[in-house]
Amino acid sequence: MRKLCQRISAHKAFEHFVVAVIVINGVILGLETSVDIYAQYGTWLQMGNHIVLAIFILEALIKITAVAPQWKRYFGDGWNLFDFTVVVLSLIPFTGDLAMVARLLRLLRVLRLISAIPELRMIVSTLIRSIPSMANVLLLMSIIFYIYAVAGYHLFHAHDPEHWRTLGMSLLTLFRIVTLEDWTDVMYTAMEMHPLAWIYFVSFVIVGTFVIINLFIAVVLNNLEEAKIERLEQLQPPVSRDELLRELRQTQQLLERLHQRIEKQGESVKY
Repeated sequence: MRKLCQRISAHKAFEHFVVAVIVINGVILGLETSVDIYAQYGTWLQMGNHIVLAIFILEALIKITAVAPQWKRYFGDGWNLFDFTVVVLSLIPFTGDLAMVARLLRLLRVLRLISAIPELRMIVSTLIRSIPSMANVLLLMSIIFYIYAVAGYHLFHAHDPEHWRTLGMSLLTLFRIVTLEDWTDVMYTAMEMHPLAWIYFVSFVIVGTFVIINLFIAVVLNNLEEAKIERLEQLQPPVSRDELLRELRQTQQLLERLHQRIEKQGESVKY
């Protein structure tokens, strides 16, 4: 039984089947948001949910059986643990006021698409790995935001209290500016009192949007490149003993030839 489960879980068709089921589950969840469709096909949609849940349970059992009795090989993997948690939460019966919680928990099944596709797993892992580096960028951004917020409060709060009446509102306005959401409207209002206010806004847009945001992108891309290299190293087959011995013999032959050439050059120098 264990060998059969190993063959099934390692087969590409099994992986593609699970991905297809996750997509179908997402479609079902989307159809349930339509009142007309749910009123007409609600029973079929519920049946589809039960079938999808049964398939997910079967998938978890196959993968667990494949690694038995070394359970850590399954539960030690973060993605497998996430999949198992989603299945367990789906089995908990929620009734009454908690029925909405059950519907929301079913949405977690769609997230399983990330764990089922290696490329998506790599992207999510990259984002998680980028968090420490992003912390430094966030600290830099916080300092810049704070400086500009205090300056903006003192410059514009009397003329434009809607956007600059408090430090918190100033920070919120700067966030709006950095997203480029109608930031020119705020700038033109400020320029009615301070004609040179455009220097404040343009400099913040350059620093906040074109520098800080690009730093975030650079951090993610750098970690993504490192993750790709690690994945390629994992996919490369390990060097066999025969290949290693062959390379050692070739290296030894090259060293012998080099040694002979050095000796010949030494003899020619003597004569």
